[in-house]
Amino acid sequence: MEESRRSVIGGARNAPAARLSGARPVRPATGAPGPREPVWYAAYGSNMHADRLACYLAGGRPAGGARSYPGCRDRRPPRRTVPALLPGLLYFAGESLVWGGGTGCYDPAQDGELPARAYLVTVRQFSDIAAQEMHRQPGVDLDLTRALATGRDRLGPGRYETLLCPGVIDDIPVLTFTAPWALADADLNAPSAGYLRTIATGLAEAHGWPPERCADYLAGRPGAAGQWTTRAVLAALRPEA
Repeated sequence: MEESRRSVIGGARNAPAARLSGARPVRPATGAPGPREPVWYAAYGSNMHADRLACYLAGGRPAGGARSYPGCRDRRPPRRTVPALLPGLLYFAGESLVWGGGTGCYDPAQDGELPARAYLVTVRQFSDIAAQEMHRQPGVDLDLTRALATGRDRLGPGRYETLLCPGVIDDIPVLTFTAPWALADADLNAPSAGYLRTIATGLAEAHGWPPERCADYLAGRPGAAGQWTTRAVLAALRPEA
């Protein structure tokens, strides 16, 4: 884990982020991976913050959050972490029961690149992380066949119940989850200060971004734009805020 932290955090300022090897659906030539085989979980919101993700893996309540998590069946930390750039856009919509304010969602059809943090975990760990985000009880391995074959699989109507596979890193599939609707159909809502602080911490950890760049990026996302200015976000990121 320390080796991963050095390569991602220590080298992120001088090294380019790991890009997806093509933005096309992954073709599962040998079938979907087994429960102990690795996949990349691409976090683009609060789970970019390693301490926040640890609550999904080992259980617990994140700082500033209003919910405790049971954790995964396999509580080991990720094998590796790398900074990644996903095709598409981050926006804020709906109402977060954990942070208040809008929740971060991902529209892969939008122009641009979305900074993310990819964690190398097992299918079983990814399944349990996804279950907790979907407000389900962890303990059931997801069938990833459709997501890997087509790039998308809708498991339910909730905002994090749609699986996406935007590509691969080092020939290992990248998976994440988002809302079933597109940005154009979303009920945009401004995020809370605590949520923005957690995302900014993850951006700094994964990509080495300074506070000014984090604030400028977050203030420009749909849902935050027009409600948060760069200066206001920067003030919210300060420890005394």
